[in-house]
Amino acid sequence: MSHDVPQPSPSRMVPIAGHPLVVGVVPGQPKLVALTAAAWARDTGASGLCFAYVDPSRFAREEHPDGTVQHLPVDPDGIDDDWQDRERQIEQFLTEVLVDQGVAWQFRYLAGRADRALTHLARAIDAAGYVIGTRAPGAGARMRELLEGSVAVQLAHHQHRPVLVVPLQVVDWQAPSLWGAR
Repeated sequence: MSHDVPQPSPSRMVPIAGHPLVVGVVPGQPKLVALTAAAWARDTGASGLCFAYVDPSRFAREEHPDGTVQHLPVDPDGIDDDWQDRERQIEQFLTEVLVDQGVAWQFRYLAGRADRALTHLARAIDAAGYVIGTRAPGAGARMRELLEGSVAVQLAHHQHRPVLVVPLQVVDWQAPSLWGAR
């Protein structure tokens, strides 16, 4: 049994002016992502920013109409105190970075698969689009992206809102690559 999936179209566009942007963040992420999101929000007339971290070690037990979630650990027998510290650290980081940016913002701690959690949040707050940073540099990050996929690509393929990807490291096209070609 197949069903029609609503496709991107002019009728589904959400204007940026007057609507928030969802910004995916991770612990230790460079401030460039938050600053880029703030600049885009100011320059486009977005109503604000909704920063969100999606914790893959937890699952959403209940999703609320405002985009918040009640979440529980994936491993019910594991020690589960780290998430609250992580939430405080991210919120403190955002407070410091955004202090003089002149844009309203809020933070949500979500759970589960990043693309699905961010999509739920964007629908709930009627967001105009997303701002997502690329993965941190390094072989480990490349391997995780190969196995898990890029959140930005998953968002671009599974919902209708535009995704602005902030590069955190660029490739030197003059340097030899892993395969020896330039």
